[in-house]
Amino acid sequence: MTSDLFTAGPRSLAEDEQGGIVYRPGLLTPAQAQRWFERLRDEIAWGHERRMMYEREVDVPRLMAHFQLDDAQLPPLLKVAAQAVADASGVRYNSLGMNYYRDGRDSVAPHHDKLHELQPGYPIALLSLGATRQMRLSTQAVPRRHLQIDLEPGSLLTMSYASQLQWLHGIPKQPGDQPPRISLAFRVRPR
Repeated sequence: MTSDLFTAGPRSLAEDEQGGIVYRPGLLTPAQAQRWFERLRDEIAWGHERRMMYEREVDVPRLMAHFQLDDAQLPPLLKVAAQAVADASGVRYNSLGMNYYRDGRDSVAPHHDKLHELQPGYPIALLSLGATRQMRLSTQAVPRRHLQIDLEPGSLLTMSYASQLQWLHGIPKQPGDQPPRISLAFRVRPR
């Protein structure tokens, strides 16, 4: 399943009792998404992290930044983005994680969000800026179900809390010259 099927309005990719996984193209216009991408790329103090994976420490294959949405020092553009996502989703988020995929080598392995870091019942919302990148989704239960979605610039993907119990999501590496992308991941974290 790819986003070329999603030319109008929100589209449900998976359903559950909390709203499932929903793709909404066009939250921002392509021009607006590109302007936001350029500003955030240039203005955010992107960090490089290392993590333990498979019993060894490895570089995280993307740049990252994190913000509390009630921080008085929150960049104004992120306040505007948080309001746009809240208006579209009906949820007031309190945390923002940002990923900067510099090229096709940058990625995130299939995973589900850590439930102890999320407020139960609240969705995660991903706003995409910059280039289109493919997200892969797969169920954790057998038989496995697989989906692919092209996350277009200005699109919003929401994933329910319950979906994190059933689905893995990731951004695979892509061959060749791939233009950069920024993902804004809005969450409600326990206080």
